[in-house]
Amino acid sequence: MNTEDDLFLEEALDDERTIAFIKNYLPQELKGRFSDEELYYFLDLIVEYYETSGCLDVEPDEEGYINIDQDAIVDYLLTQSQKDKMGEYTAEEIMFVVQGEMEYGNSVMGEVDDE
Repeated sequence: MNTEDDLFLEEALDDERTIAFIKNYLPQELKGRFSDEELYYFLDLIVEYYETSGCLDVEPDEEGYINIDQDAIVDYLLTQSQKDKMGEYTAEEIMFVVQGEMEYGNSVMGEVDDE
């Protein structure tokens, strides 16, 4: 495989791991609320938000963290999902998806930092 194929495969595997993490992160009452397709949709929207909002372009604080407004991400996901006619979701439901994605990212960063 060439490098582009390797990157695509690694990205797909990371998305799969992220979705599995989010599904595990969701509280019991929400575990059946989202299909894999919906979670992939929201994951794509989260990445889109990161890429277009400029939130990743700011300087990290002294501990290396970037302050990301989770409420703004939730609002973006709710707006886009309504526009795309994906269904009705509450801000609380979507917040768990956003937090799960962030926790997955933090867990991966911890693995990298520990090496």
